[in-house]
Amino acid sequence: MEKSDAHTLSLISDCRIVELSRNRHVNGSLTAVENNADSLFHIKRVFYLYDVPGDSERGGHSHFEAQELIIALSGSFDVTLSDGHTTKTFTLNRPYKALYIPAGIWRSLDNFSSGSVCLVLTSELFEESDYVRDYDRFLKLTAVKKR
Repeated sequence: MEKSDAHTLSLISDCRIVELSRNRHVNGSLTAVENNADSLFHIKRVFYLYDVPGDSERGGHSHFEAQELIIALSGSFDVTLSDGHTTKTFTLNRPYKALYIPAGIWRSLDNFSSGSVCLVLTSELFEESDYVRDYDRFLKLTAVKKR
């Protein structure tokens, strides 16, 4: 049996910008993200994208289990999300604002500015079987939404 619950439950309206703590000082600002009672999920993996050519696209997948917070540490880029029925694009350009993406949502990232750095915090360790990389398969998984 194929996993599909997150794909039938998650909606674009579940995705949102989360304002992270921002400690401003005269000598620079600091933002910390920690695993605690206020977290959206327990962070198990952190990775970042950099040196992405402006005309390139990253992402192009959804997850069965993994939730993500995506942050533009430097520069800017667009994140286009789909729940199989609705599409929405977010422009990320502030290091204290994160985009929350639940499992079951397709994401693609593009329009990278020069020098941009994309930080991704995830709820799961890397496991290839958690990925849906074929958009037609994604559409089949999301064909019937349960809410």
